[in-house]
Amino acid sequence: MPTVKANSSYFFQCFFLICLALFAIGCQDNNKSEGTQVTSTVPYFPEAGAQWEKRNPEAFGINKDSLEIVMDFVRSTESVGSKDLGKMLMSRARSVHDSLIGPTKERGKMNGIILKDGYIIYEFGDTKRMDMTFSITKSFLSTMAALALDSGLLTDLHEPVYHRLSIPQFEGDPHNKITWHHLLQQTSEWEGTLWGKPDLADRRKGEDRTLNEPGTFWEYNDVRVNLAALALLHIWQKPLPEVLEEEIMTPIAASDSWQWHGYRNSDIEINNQTMKSVSGGGHWGGGMWISTRDLARFGYLFLMKGQWDDQQLFDASWIDNIRTPCEAEPTYGYMWWLNTDRKMWPDVPADSYAARGGGSNIIWVYPKKKLVVVIRWIQGNKVNDALAKINTAIN
Repeated sequence: MPTVKANSSYFFQCFFLICLALFAIGCQDNNKSEGTQVTSTVPYFPEAGAQWEKRNPEAFGINKDSLEIVMDFVRSTESVGSKDLGKMLMSRARSVHDSLIGPTKERGKMNGIILKDGYIIYEFGDTKRMDMTFSITKSFLSTMAALALDSGLLTDLHEPVYHRLSIPQFEGDPHNKITWHHLLQQTSEWEGTLWGKPDLADRRKGEDRTLNEPGTFWEYNDVRVNLAALALLHIWQKPLPEVLEEEIMTPIAASDSWQWHGYRNSDIEINNQTMKSVSGGGHWGGGMWISTRDLARFGYLFLMKGQWDDQQLFDASWIDNIRTPCEAEPTYGYMWWLNTDRKMWPDVPADSYAARGGGSNIIWVYPKKKLVVVIRWIQGNKVNDALAKINTAIN
């Protein structure tokens, strides 16, 4: 009898410990998705498609009701412009040269997504719809230069383009002084016609002004950005959408719905193959057409300094490059917008940055809070208020 009692006691002790362990595991699983704050230091990278984990904002110490109130405000600020983006572009035409030469499409409704540590903590609208992004395209374009540096196709961004490419657009003084750095910061002051569009068609600081030396004057000019795309196409010697797909979009598990368009007249011959030179924006149509979810993945890649899972897709130093203010325009880096001295968004942290496009479309990245916010089709004059309210709600 004493032996039986001892075995029974041992059995019940073991049973109790096993139950306690299972209970603890269950609590950890519950805390992972609801309520309790997330404490894991292992970076999360979303898998493909719908397998993108959502987290309750309260798991990060964020008041869910306060965030909902903020997002009610955001949803009230949808752009009032025409959803027919072709008509919208023509209504804003500044020049006789503003006819469309690239495709356009009707936009969807306002939508957006907020990532915290890579997890979706808020999402509204149709974030899977592929839409035009206008000048957000430029941030994808500058990434092609980052990849060219990593691959050795470029070695020095301050090298004159003409030293590496013998194409007519960079011949003669002062064009032979234009560097990759000038192209990426929009200070090239290039003069000429590309794809039937003269640079003066997009001289936003005066069509008849006197041009300056390369590197000394900043002007947002899509013709010159398209010149950067053409130069990078010659460097890669294969279509930039193929480079983007292989080097960035496939590794980050983006969808296959995105498209990067050029113009109907922007085909060139390289190595006896016809290739489309893509546009760096949608001023005359074209550019990057992409979903909000894919934009969020792209933004998160930059938040993580080029890392995705166990891969370094571009050198982490590229983040320093894009966040270095242009001397002639401190709110601009390498085709990303900066909030230097809070000149861009007065009520938003100065160390945040963004990809921006007409419409308005924005990918806002705030490293300190590990935040990525994508908003599509918001009124341009409401962006500061929307980002400021979101930042305040996510304490």
